[in-house]
Amino acid sequence: MNNDFIHYPVGPVALKMTVAVGIGMLIGMERKWSHKEAGIRTFSIVALLGMLSTLAGHDFIIVAMVGVFLLAIGMNARSLMANESVEITTSAALIANYMLGVLVGMGHIFTPVAGAIVITMLLAWKTELNKFAGGLLPSEIRSAILLGLIGFVIFPVLPNRYVDPWQLFNPSDAWISVIAIAGIGFVNYVFLRVFSTRGLYLGAIFGGLVNSTATVAEVSSRVQNAGTPSKITTLSSLINISMFVRNMLLAAIFVPLSLTATLIPLLAMSCVAALWIWRDYLVEEVDTTPQATIKLASPISLPKVLWFGVLFIIIQAAGILLTRYFGSLGILGTGFFGGLISSASTTVAAATMAAHGQISPAVAGSAAIISSMASALIDLPIVWKTIHDKKIVRTFTYKLLSIILVGIVMIVLDRVFQLSEIFVSYLQ
Repeated sequence: MNNDFIHYPVGPVALKMTVAVGIGMLIGMERKWSHKEAGIRTFSIVALLGMLSTLAGHDFIIVAMVGVFLLAIGMNARSLMANESVEITTSAALIANYMLGVLVGMGHIFTPVAGAIVITMLLAWKTELNKFAGGLLPSEIRSAILLGLIGFVIFPVLPNRYVDPWQLFNPSDAWISVIAIAGIGFVNYVFLRVFSTRGLYLGAIFGGLVNSTATVAEVSSRVQNAGTPSKITTLSSLINISMFVRNMLLAAIFVPLSLTATLIPLLAMSCVAALWIWRDYLVEEVDTTPQATIKLASPISLPKVLWFGVLFIIIQAAGILLTRYFGSLGILGTGFFGGLISSASTTVAAATMAAHGQISPAVAGSAAIISSMASALIDLPIVWKTIHDKKIVRTFTYKLLSIILVGIVMIVLDRVFQLSEIFVSYLQ
């Protein structure tokens, strides 16, 4: 037993008791609302037990934990005899609630409070979580497993050095690019699955974060079939703004200073796109199009992982070689042609080169913007092929080209006046 227990000051002990009881009441209220046998009083007492056992000594923590396990066993035995069911979730919450009380007794505040909030959320969202889990496809489950595999199993064993005599290929860099692109794609795919039923506009935003080219192809087909091809300009602008933000985020993850080059062109192009969206909104008739769901393939699969990695290696090797012979113009050219295939891979390749000091952060940011503009250009042949109204196609073309032209002007001004380099040197 802790002999100092009786000498603890009243104030800190009172605070710990308050926090422990509050944690127990929070979780217990949810269990009471769910009509469970263990409610506010049980959870509050168990959390308080965890806090007091910590003050009394480490031996009491183990003894009290055994008591909580026995309580859970008795609760399940009673439930089993009454209605032939067991309270597995409530038992797990009760044990976790005890551990949160122990943490409070050790002097932690944030961890037990945050843990109680998370536990309560998981308990309260039972219907939503079951619905989401029940609607998962086998391919989506495999994608989640593959993401964990590439991030936590394969990456730690890869060498973080160039393995070729030309200093072109670093396995760790290539795999980090795969993790970054696949991870962002998977998270936004989840958002798309959850929110896309609210309509094409929200689906276009999330779809642009996952795969802008595939999203443009699908929405153009949908609006053409629905008899509302004029919506393609607004949808394309939303998709491209999302793609710009995604690429800026990818560049900033690897080289935060690249924001100095990407932010101004991104804001300029986004403002132009937003103006076109606003103009289309003012002249658009009342939307009677049925709500639609954008369906994209799951963003993570073995072929896609290998494709991301190979494409990154090719783009990075080409960028390094062109930069050695042509300076910054070499990586900017690589950014354009690479963006026609995958702006995400091209952006990460340029950012990785900047992280190794092969190019400046400003040049990496410019390459990210150029690859983004090249990716936006792919919208043109897709829409030309899908939309049959020539007037709408012409309007869409000059609106998209105006967005890209603004980006080109900002890039030229940045390169001529070295604005990004000046800003970076000032920050450093």
